[in-house]
Amino acid sequence: MDEEYDVIVLGTGLTECILSGIMSVNGKKVLHMDRNPYYGGESSSITPLEELYKRFSLPDSPPESMGRGRDWNVDLIPKFLMANGQLVKMLLYTEVTRYLDFKVVEGSFVYKGGKIYKVPSTETEALASNLMGMFEKRRFRKFLVFVANFDENDPKTFEGVDPKTTTMRDVYKKFDLGQDVIDFTGHALALYRTDDYLDVPCLETINRIKLYSESLARYGKSPYLYPLYGLGELPQGFARLSAIYGGTYMLNKPVEEIVMEDGHVVGVKSEGEVARCKQLICDPSYIPDRVRKAGQVIRVICVLSHPIKNTNDANSCQIIIPQNQVNRNSDIYVCMISYAHNVAAQGKYIAIISTTVETGEPEAEIEPALELLEPIDQKFVAISDLYEPTDDGTESQVFASSSYDATTHFETTCNDIKDIYKRMTGSDFDFENMKRKQNDVFGEDEQ
Repeated sequence: MDEEYDVIVLGTGLTECILSGIMSVNGKKVLHMDRNPYYGGESSSITPLEELYKRFSLPDSPPESMGRGRDWNVDLIPKFLMANGQLVKMLLYTEVTRYLDFKVVEGSFVYKGGKIYKVPSTETEALASNLMGMFEKRRFRKFLVFVANFDENDPKTFEGVDPKTTTMRDVYKKFDLGQDVIDFTGHALALYRTDDYLDVPCLETINRIKLYSESLARYGKSPYLYPLYGLGELPQGFARLSAIYGGTYMLNKPVEEIVMEDGHVVGVKSEGEVARCKQLICDPSYIPDRVRKAGQVIRVICVLSHPIKNTNDANSCQIIIPQNQVNRNSDIYVCMISYAHNVAAQGKYIAIISTTVETGEPEAEIEPALELLEPIDQKFVAISDLYEPTDDGTESQVFASSSYDATTHFETTCNDIKDIYKRMTGSDFDFENMKRKQNDVFGEDEQ
């Protein structure tokens, strides 16, 4: 361990593992350590089920009706992958896809007036949907056609909208869309958590709706993908990539000190030895003095013995409860997966509710989501602090990732990765930098 590395990474969460993979592919000498005996940090999948009961300090062990403990892989942080999003692009460029299998999530639903409806995202679905009246459907269809044809480099497609100055509120006005349609467009298609987006220029929103439609077009049922055996497979896939390119991994390594000289990092001390480095990447738990609290998220893991009502018995789905529908500032999300993804025993379903905490009673805030899931066999409640770095790391060369937010996809995590990459290297992130070299060592290219 007494060696010099270009980069030391602390924590094996997804953000850290992807950065460690990219740095290794780019020829950096990387040491990756984690104080835990397992991969994934905050974003791991817990197995067997007994381990989950222990982690949440439940007095009993799982009842026999839950099946075999080792058939369970329960994500601590629920997220899906947008089929055409940045994480899928990262997986394809690095070929980490060869270590994973994915399934398409069967449906996306939105909550309105106490009921759930399928999110209409194609023209045909929009016309058949009972979320809107007849005239509203025509206006919404016009809006979808406008978004699909919109090209920020071709003013002919703007139809009087200036992508840099026209607000999204004005775009909705232009198409005369009602509040319910605005709710599901902003929250179930553009996937915003709050309504702050309404008063900023519309380009980002239009691009988000395009990402949703393009992701949906890839596989048809929904725009989301999910890996078999749980999200914990993702950090492990990127860790393998790093190892193939010479990265060194050490689990179960306590970190005693981050060694600084003249205000910048020079190494990490563990079990009496110091590994030296030029740069350090870590999750917030390793440097509490360099991060600030930026809110809280409540996540409730619910084990069910039935699919969620009104989802056509889907074995996986997402439900979005827009904040306006339940008098909140931020949306409530439900991600549901099941035995079909090798994460639960036969006939069992896992639904995970998550939202940003807004009051002193977080459990009361998610009540509307719990009602959709009844009856629930077992609940596991976690309230987590969200942390973000207090400085950009240019001085100290210590680069902290941000905590995983309440969104149900990995786009914000990928933005954090690109941001850290830019601060570390001084150049913009380019997916080309992630391409594996033609002749991988260890004969991996022959498989």
